[in-house]
Amino acid sequence: MSPHRGHAIRSRPNGRLTARIVRSMLAGDWLDEFWAWFAERSERTAHRVERASLDELAGWSRDARTGDYAHHSGKFFRVTGIDVHVPGAAVPRWSQPIIVQPEIGILGILVKEFDGVLHCLMQAKFEPGNANGLQLSPTVQATRSNFQRVHRGKAVPYLEYFRDSARHRVLADVLQSEQGAWFYQKCNRNMIVEVDGDVPVGENFRWLTFGQLHRLFGVQNLINMDARTVLSCLPFTGFDRHPLSDAAEDDFRLALARSCSSAEGSLHPMPEILSWITGIRAQSEVTTRVVPLAGLPAWHRNDGRISHESGLFFDVIGVDVAAGSREVTGWSQPMIEPIGDGVVAFVVRRIGGVLHALVHARVEPGYVNVVELAPTVQCTPGNLRALPPAARPKYLDTVLDAPSEQVRYAVALSEEGGRFYRAINTYLVVEADVEDDAGYRWMPLHQLADLLKHSNYLNVQARSLVACLQSLSAPSVAATARR
Repeated sequence: MSPHRGHAIRSRPNGRLTARIVRSMLAGDWLDEFWAWFAERSERTAHRVERASLDELAGWSRDARTGDYAHHSGKFFRVTGIDVHVPGAAVPRWSQPIIVQPEIGILGILVKEFDGVLHCLMQAKFEPGNANGLQLSPTVQATRSNFQRVHRGKAVPYLEYFRDSARHRVLADVLQSEQGAWFYQKCNRNMIVEVDGDVPVGENFRWLTFGQLHRLFGVQNLINMDARTVLSCLPFTGFDRHPLSDAAEDDFRLALARSCSSAEGSLHPMPEILSWITGIRAQSEVTTRVVPLAGLPAWHRNDGRISHESGLFFDVIGVDVAAGSREVTGWSQPMIEPIGDGVVAFVVRRIGGVLHALVHARVEPGYVNVVELAPTVQCTPGNLRALPPAARPKYLDTVLDAPSEQVRYAVALSEEGGRFYRAINTYLVVEADVEDDAGYRWMPLHQLADLLKHSNYLNVQARSLVACLQSLSAPSVAATARR
């Protein structure tokens, strides 16, 4: 570990941009106007979601041969089956339904300076799977079928800034994976684009600083999954000594700020981390086959839904949707409905005064590269009773039994509401002095940020937790949490 570097700020080549981001992270007051706007948008945004039989969804049909469900346009997505074989795993073989959506969508946030402070243009967006109606979304959150207007609805606002990004300043642009347990090789383009000049602001959109967004991370089911994954891609680590060190209110936040600086060191150098990931990918024997949905072992189609015989894991359901604020005012679709809420947690530890997170090299059937770095714990505890004891996550008890003073963050957050119906995980950051194990490594935030410049290294749950850790660096963020 390197020694503490004193109070002078020594920026790296991208340091000016990082300084602007940090300035915006420190500008987090005046949320009363936001809450008034969000309440008004919630009251004025009419929506309705009703469960429906999979076999009666308008615009969707079931293939008589395969049992797969697909849209009549051949676009959007289809629900099919997958057969997975992982020799030596706690569960070496299983089959399940999965969503195949080969399109690459755009998740994009516009940023613009006002009075020298960067602001993000965020959207109050309804999705049929949201547990609470509206959530804060990126400026643009659209599949290719959406922005090609296959639905024959209205155009996606602000899309041109991201499809013609060469005219603007691109701060982040990277393909990232979606949930590997429910999507098959699904990726979205995560983008942050800075603009100059006037930008018209629609009634469902509002400019917020990074600091305001970080305070809102303390609110249950408010910052949606797509916003979290884009925000995790922020280039916020371009200093020898991070300016947030001077704003740290306690030793934990000082360790977190130091975790953002590569000059502060790490337990494992990055070449060693990359070799570790590559070695696990090379050695993992995972066979994944897309198979017909009909006849999947242990899965049954009853009462217009598809369920596992145990009653656990998830169901595939249908919904009919009415939403006046969307490009199309009404539609039907299949969705995945998880059985029970999940737990997603980073165990963190101070090593040489620098906060490190314990990441897990995790295999999921839908990953493009077999293995991605995941949180320390990622599971739905209620499902464990249907699995062998060896499938219980190693550090689950550390997380669930942690004393309150060791829990640095604990907020229920929704997963993607366009495909998943009321999928909620409690996201946690728990400080504990545990030893790593095979398949786990301690990494500081600056190493995670470096990997986020590239595709398919951190899974979507880990990216959400990186954004949650970023939010903890904001001064007094806990004071505004509404849990």
